[in-house]
Amino acid sequence: MNYSRMIRAHIENKAAVTVGTVAVPLEQASAFGVMEVNKKGCIVSFEEKPEQPKPVPGQPGMALASMGIYVFETRLLKKVLKADNRNSKSSHDFGKDILPDLIRKVPVYSYRFVDENRKKVLYWRDVGTIDAYWEASMDLVDVDPIFNLYDRKWPINTYTEPAPPAKFVFADMKCDERGGRVGLALDSLISSGVILAGGQVIRSILSPQVRVNEEARVEECVLFDGVKVGAGSRLFRTIVDKDVTLPPGTVVGLDHKKDAKRFTVSPGGVVVIPRRMKIKKGKQ
Repeated sequence: MNYSRMIRAHIENKAAVTVGTVAVPLEQASAFGVMEVNKKGCIVSFEEKPEQPKPVPGQPGMALASMGIYVFETRLLKKVLKADNRNSKSSHDFGKDILPDLIRKVPVYSYRFVDENRKKVLYWRDVGTIDAYWEASMDLVDVDPIFNLYDRKWPINTYTEPAPPAKFVFADMKCDERGGRVGLALDSLISSGVILAGGQVIRSILSPQVRVNEEARVEECVLFDGVKVGAGSRLFRTIVDKDVTLPPGTVVGLDHKKDAKRFTVSPGGVVVIPRRMKIKKGKQ
């Protein structure tokens, strides 16, 4: 999304607030703030996570949802935040408290999402839950992802750590389920500084300075910076936060009852290991 276009529309509309919006299927709309707009795009009603979302006129199967992206006039934002802070009955939420009140007092406009990704299918994901974040991450490792990180005409600019290239070592292949002592990655995103020291990675995202040791298997996982995966470990559908060292033989994601005793397990079965957590060797 090109935010400069949204800001330009905000100025042209002489809006006090502009809300980024996107049409979502009606059956999914209860997870979002849903609004109605007039012909000029001015928001006339806003309801946070309604049980019965109102459809977009002319699109009975779709509802207009908030993307959680806002442009505010600075003075107004300061004023409403201070007032909301003084209100003991407020839940201090933009969708529940601030926006429904503002649309009755000042011009609040909708800005419809324009996908700069240059794909045939519009792509937008809300990553407000563990499962949604994991699903969005798995989108990136598809063979032909809708969200294209490699589009040179619409680059995603971010900080890149000055680290050496990723390194895959050992080539002792075995014709059995263990795979052998071989550094291998398939359908994955591998960052700089990563070392696959005889471990296998499948449909996963590895952040800088991750190390996967011999005969370990990492599948459908997201590993943050500095994670170390011990030899012979098994990780499946797991998100591991920064600077966690998993001892040799650690198994996560295959038995959710055991996992729930030590970690967070999402409703969709994604396991989350928090940052710098100390995991004792032999504890499965």
